[in-house]
Amino acid sequence: MRARSMIVLLHFLVFALASAAAAQTPRVPRIGYLGLGKPGVSLVGDAFRQGLHDLGYVDGRSIVVETRLADGDEPRLNAFARELVALNVDVIVAAGSPAIGAARAATRRIPIVMAVSGDPVAAGFVASYGRPGANVTGLSSISPELGGKRLEALKEIIPGLARVAVLSDPESPERTAEIRSLELAAGAIRLQLDLVEVRRPADLEAAFGQIRRGQAGALVALGDAFTFVHRARIIELATQARLPAIFPSREFVEAGGLISYGPSLPDLFRRAATYVDRILRGASPAELPIEQPSRFELVVNRRTELLLGLNIPPAFLLRADHVFE
Repeated sequence: MRARSMIVLLHFLVFALASAAAAQTPRVPRIGYLGLGKPGVSLVGDAFRQGLHDLGYVDGRSIVVETRLADGDEPRLNAFARELVALNVDVIVAAGSPAIGAARAATRRIPIVMAVSGDPVAAGFVASYGRPGANVTGLSSISPELGGKRLEALKEIIPGLARVAVLSDPESPERTAEIRSLELAAGAIRLQLDLVEVRRPADLEAAFGQIRRGQAGALVALGDAFTFVHRARIIELATQARLPAIFPSREFVEAGGLISYGPSLPDLFRRAATYVDRILRGASPAELPIEQPSRFELVVNRRTELLLGLNIPPAFLLRADHVFE
């Protein structure tokens, strides 16, 4: 009996010590990262991780990032979002409107941080910029003056420009606000806009055929998830058509596009890490205001300028934040 009592006591002590150790070991937060990008390709996702690192987090030790990238396949986002919810992550970081929509459909409990979005109010993701009101907060990538600045840039580098094609996904939540901005600006500087819709990669060749038939002198690609994921093919077709194009971010110019004007995506993703940090420290996403970009960058690719036979004015190049030679 004494031996049996000693064994029971030892088991109790081991259990008590293990429980005490578990109670003293802080739980490592788990973050879900959801987007349409290609697995293994380092772009803006690395900026988000750098943002976490700058705040003192070490991936795999003081924080765990569960990454789910759909490789351009939007329907997969819904399954990935449900998977992250099943893992009971502490926060979901959603890159782009399709990912935000999938995450929001999967949970109204887990906080969602928009790493980049268009107009989240128009898309129905949040109630207002100042008080989002539910489990979604984060950053917007659009600003009312962007459309006008992009059209002015095209008119400055293309003498006699009269007609501009606008390439967009009609199902994108960003589309309405961006087109409204472009239409207001086009009327002021006497440009005609041709709206060209693309829903699938297979639509792109027909879209550029429509642009050629309409005799547009330049192209604006809107900042939606479709154009970003398929930027290489869009740039290839624009170059083949010898069509000067302006894009929403630097990543397009790095891939061979002519010009971009817009916010820095890596900067937005680094800022998304600060939202994650504040939520992990107890802040409510319903009360964290949506942040809009305040700094924009103009980027030019001179190799593409030569391919298109353009002669960009020196004054324009001097204003550029970065020029790829």
